[in-house]
Amino acid sequence: MLNKQQLTHFKTLLQTELANTSKQLQQNNHFGLHEDESIYNYTGELSAYDNHPADTGTELFEREKDLAIDKHYKDEEVEIKEALAAIDNGTYGKCKVCSSEIPIERLEALPTALTCAQHSPHQVISDYRPVEEDIRNADVEVNHDNENVGFDEEDSWQSVAKWGNSDGPSDFFDPPEHYDQMYLNSNENISYVEDIENSIGVDMDGKNIQIFPTTQLKEYEEDLDEEGVMTTFGDLKEFEQEPYVED
Repeated sequence: MLNKQQLTHFKTLLQTELANTSKQLQQNNHFGLHEDESIYNYTGELSAYDNHPADTGTELFEREKDLAIDKHYKDEEVEIKEALAAIDNGTYGKCKVCSSEIPIERLEALPTALTCAQHSPHQVISDYRPVEEDIRNADVEVNHDNENVGFDEEDSWQSVAKWGNSDGPSDFFDPPEHYDQMYLNSNENISYVEDIENSIGVDMDGKNIQIFPTTQLKEYEEDLDEEGVMTTFGDLKEFEQEPYVED
């Protein structure tokens, strides 16, 4: 049990922290969040229509940061008040879950602690991931119509740009045939570099290798059969040797 002197010590610490936290909120005016301030008033702009998307994104990031910091101060204020209330009702220093005594070292490090380390509510690690990571974790799908073995983040630009951008035929040295291809690298292979790579697929871990009977693979095999070799640079030796990369 904490003696009277120790309780007075922790109460003083908590009251000081509460005063500092309240002062921070007042000085920052809750970052303007209590005034129903729009992003236009926050940035001093009349409109965001003519702003570059990166500028608007920066302002949005700063506003999200304000929200997070404001919430942190509010949560800290609530925790301090709960700890002070525990001192007043005589339960401070005991775990509110198992009623065991909280070590004095833990209280010195975290005066707002109302539980022992084993029952701390902050032990749970969130498994939440941003929605944009879904495409990274998606399984490779086979599309037999266009012989495309999948879609990854490298293809994101083409996927978005094909819905429209500011480019037109006059922006290209060699304009594409179709207007829906008016973006850079519109003729680039999706999810593979060389055409022959379209015949091979693996899962997200680089395992479960699969071979797909594409037109490019058939032509490649016919060329090898015609030359009577195993690869385009000759037959493979029984074991790896340096001459593979030399003339």
